[in-house]
Amino acid sequence: MSQGKVEICGVNTAKLPLLSSEEKEVLFAKINQGDSEAREAYIEGNLRLVLSVIKRFSSANENADDLFQIGCVGLIKAIDNFNAELGVKFSTYAVPMIIGEVRRFLRDNSSIRVSRSLKDTAYKAIYAKENMTKKNLKEPTIEEIASEIGIAKEDIVYALDAIQSPMSLYEPIYTDGGDTLYVMDQVSDKKNKEEIWVENIAIGEAMKKLNDREREIIELRFFDGKTQMEVSDMIGISQAQVSRLEKNALKTMRSYLD
Repeated sequence: MSQGKVEICGVNTAKLPLLSSEEKEVLFAKINQGDSEAREAYIEGNLRLVLSVIKRFSSANENADDLFQIGCVGLIKAIDNFNAELGVKFSTYAVPMIIGEVRRFLRDNSSIRVSRSLKDTAYKAIYAKENMTKKNLKEPTIEEIASEIGIAKEDIVYALDAIQSPMSLYEPIYTDGGDTLYVMDQVSDKKNKEEIWVENIAIGEAMKKLNDREREIIELRFFDGKTQMEVSDMIGISQAQVSRLEKNALKTMRSYLD
């Protein structure tokens, strides 16, 4: 990958602006007010950050234009999700996101070679989606994206699917000089939550099949964590009786659940 070229994706890298901290603060305040021109200026003013990141992947033998475009996607995501009130430098927040985008691209590109035309379609769709989401404060439909960029929706779906790659749960999405926040820290286990919810309902229904004494024993043993001896003392019967009633209760519940 040649890094000596002055122009990448039509951008003259030798003439990229360099924003001061004060300029970045002013622009970001305008971005939060919905100023699209300030957003474009902020993106352009941070393209050097993208260049510095893709230099890390100089041994990947990939086209610099491709890596630059992917890095810009990460930069745009960082801008749209950055919270200046956190007291963290934008570059500290953006670099892991840019690296993450590039790594996902390289993982995908190493296993399946996607044509340049498909990549271009996908990049246009992604960029349009980011801009439309920011402008309208909602995610556009495929039909809306197709209308915006003048490409058939079927071609957009195909192109996006072609470049899609799985995200590692250990991909860093935020760091603050020390602790790093990874994707897995932000993902909830919806499947298991649903299974537990259904399971709890089933157990509740099964317990309705028990008599009052059996239900009390099951609650004390398995919900309150009491021993059979503790239950015996609490309800005034022998441990042997507790054991027998517990076994009968569990048998009844298993019969219902099966």
